Amino acid sequence: MLSQFTWMLWPENPALSAIVLFLIALPFLYGARRPLQGMVRALARATANPLRLAARWLAGGARDLRSRNRQVLLSQGREEVMKVVEREFERVIAVVQRDLQGYPALQRKLMDELTRIEEDYQKCGEVPPPPPEWTKAVSAIAKIKPSGDGLIERILADISQSIDEIYDKVVAEYRRSYNERHKILKGFQPFWRSLNQTLTKVDRNITGLQDSAAKIDAQMEKVREINANVDQAEHALSASASIQFAVAGLVMLIAIGGAFVNFKLISLPMSAMVGGGDYITGNLQASEVAALVIILFETLMGLFLMEALRFTHLFPLSNVDEKMRRHMVWISFTILLVLAGVEVALAVMRDQIVAMDLALKQALGNAAITPLDIGWVAKIPTAGQMILGFTLPFALAFVAIP
Repeated sequence: MLSQFTWMLWPENPALSAIVLFLIALPFLYGARRPLQGMVRALARATANPLRLAARWLAGGARDLRSRNRQVLLSQGREEVMKVVEREFERVIAVVQRDLQGYPALQRKLMDELTRIEEDYQKCGEVPPPPPEWTKAVSAIAKIKPSGDGLIERILADISQSIDEIYDKVVAEYRRSYNERHKILKGFQPFWRSLNQTLTKVDRNITGLQDSAAKIDAQMEKVREINANVDQAEHALSASASIQFAVAGLVMLIAIGGAFVNFKLISLPMSAMVGGGDYITGNLQASEVAALVIILFETLMGLFLMEALRFTHLFPLSNVDEKMRRHMVWISFTILLVLAGVEVALAVMRDQIVAMDLALKQALGNAAITPLDIGWVAKIPTAGQMILGFTLPFALAFVAIP
């Protein structure tokens, strides 16, 4: 208590003591103002110089980082655009090789058939030949007035009968000829239908080529903007990168949730395989580590599958040929399928373990064991666990894409 009031001149009056001490110290403080100002100024200079150097270094680092980020962003955008252009060219080449390589032969066949059709149409449009010269003589004989002579009438009757026979024969010949031509034209109907379908398909392929060409032009315009270092292209790429980062973060959160559900789904039945009483550390069971290893192995196989399908480019697989790449795809997919089947079995085992554990607790508690319902309603959780066990490995396979 005494040490707290030693500075007071009048312990019973602290305010007066403080005022008197301040008045006594005021001349000394006034005399020491210049040295103190110089010391503060020196300390400020000593502190300002390192801070100024640090600010310059940070500003230079920020410029370098901004320039590097700009280069990386433009390079990534250029690479993505070129991949899109490459895929469009591959699609165009596939369409040309599959559908348009036989177009010259089709065109020649079309021209030949059109020529044949034109000839048949010309034949169908033929006019009957003019009447022969002897018809004039017949007309002159027909103008003879009947005289009652039986010989002349018999001759005229024979001439009329002959003309009728010739007329019927000519008409029948023309009808037969036109029927044959109509049959020929009718036989061209299937060809016209096939030709219509072929031309429709060619038109659709050409329209697809035009769309692909428009996409290629748009992507090449982006490449020109990127090569010209246009600010608009940089802003567009920055916005796209930000959106991709946000979407990738959301997908990763969903994947982490799926991995957690998968871990809880198989950690309990794994205790029957690796031992439920084995502990690696104080609270870390061996079954949990085994379940985590299976999940990581599924993710690894999914990563190799996405890499073999060229969705990702995390490994240097550019020198791998297509045959080896297909083998990698099938091997990774087969391992994923096997792991999915294992998880389905573990899901069924988990349901059985839970049922046995519940029965054991009821037996130890001397409670009446209630019979389990074996209806279809009781099998819904098991079916759900089996579905999750089969689908979650394939869902984790897509984690590598973001």
